[in-house]
This record gives sequence, structure tokens and C-alpha cells, in this order.
Amino acid sequence: MNSKNKHQLNPRISADCVVFGFDFSQLKVLLIEREQVEGFDISLSLPGDLIFEDEDLDMAANRILNELTGLNDIFLEQVGAFGNPDRLSKASDKAWLKAVRQKPEERVVTIAYYSLVNMNNYQPQASSFAKTACWIPVHEISELAFDHYTIFQVALKKLKDKIKTQPIGFNLLPEKFTLSQLHKLYEVILGRDLDKRNFRRKMLKLKIVESLDEKQEGVPHKPSQFFKFNEENYTQLIQNGYDNFGF
Repeated sequence: MNSKNKHQLNPRISADCVVFGFDFSQLKVLLIEREQVEGFDISLSLPGDLIFEDEDLDMAANRILNELTGLNDIFLEQVGAFGNPDRLSKASDKAWLKAVRQKPEERVVTIAYYSLVNMNNYQPQASSFAKTACWIPVHEISELAFDHYTIFQVALKKLKDKIKTQPIGFNLLPEKFTLSQLHKLYEVILGRDLDKRNFRRKMLKLKIVESLDEKQEGVPHKPSQFFKFNEENYTQLIQNGYDNFGF
């Protein structure tokens, strides 16, 4: 590639990131607040921006997420490509693009990524064109910039589907957790009540969690025992063809 093209923005390709977190009571997603344009009030969006000509898509997604929120070294998985010709058709988005992009009229195809993180390990710090970066409960999200609400919904469905075949929810928890916290996580992701006794019985039977010689401290109720994810037993189950970790 000609050196003069390096670190030039590609005006037609972007990367957007859907980052989920769990605070032991609610499933949340990381959103940024962009500068508002006079006359319009849609300001929340997924962290996303144009890619550089000299970077691959995965590299671009990680860079963009870091530049807008301060989050770094996060595993991101592709959700899909979104290229509807009308995805940049909202008047509020057009006005904002004119204020920040050299070629605001270009049709942009975005590659969406999603990730599951332990919120305790990441403190978002807004920068670049993001005024704020914050965790918003998924049930409170009804409208986002561009087609980001659609992207968010697709990523959420992917999470709901995937947790039925892989125990990916452990990525949202700290290393040590209680079975009640794990049970609540599954309920908020799946959006329905789960029988607590059956849930615990299945998790213990699968042996993908193991008990620790530790209990909660300083809680206003009877302290619960801590558990941790047993990756070795999970790997063994996968090797034996087991693929039903859902409820």
C-alpha cells in the first residue's frame, strides 16, 4: 500500500461494538453519548467509527472501542455486516455526520462486533467525539443513532441463542460468584424465570462449576458459598459432544 494512504480513513466501512456487562441484577450494554446537533435529541449510540485503510477489521474494532471508551484488550466477536442503504437516513444522523465527517454523504457498511465483559474490570472513559461512555440497562434502550438499535438487537439475540449451547455467561461474572448470581444472570439474559432448584441441580451435575472454601462476607443475609467456572470439565464435555448448556 502506498505510504500516503496509510492511516487515511475509509469513508465507506466502519466498525461498531456491542459490549455487554452484568451488575448482578441487570444486563447492560456500553453506549456513548455523542455531541448533540441543534434541533435533534438522539445522541446515544454504540461505540463505532470508520476504519483506517491500513488496518484489518478486528484491529479497527479494538482501536475504535479504545478511542471512544478507554476499554482495551477485549475479545470481540463479529456479529455480522450491516449495509442497508437507509441506515444513515435519519435527519439527526445526517446533521451529525455533516459536522464530523469529510464525506458525510458516503454510503457506509458497518461490521458489528460483540463482547461479554466483567464490568468490575473496566471503567469506561469517554474520549474523541464521545461526550460520555456509560453502562445502560438493555431494557431501557428503545432508540439509538443510525441503525444501532437493530445491531444491538441482533447481538442480544446472538447472546440469548449462544448461552443455550455454550456457558459464555461466565465471561460476565467475576472469578468467584454464587449460584444465585449465576442463576440471576441466566434469567436476565433469557428474559424469563428459571426454576432455581433445577438450575442449581443442572449446573452441579454438569460439573462446570466447582465450590470454593469461601463464603460471602458483610452481606445482610446468610452468606452464600462461592463457586468458580471449571474450564477443564467444560472442555471435556465439549470433546464428548455435549452442547446443551441452556435452560
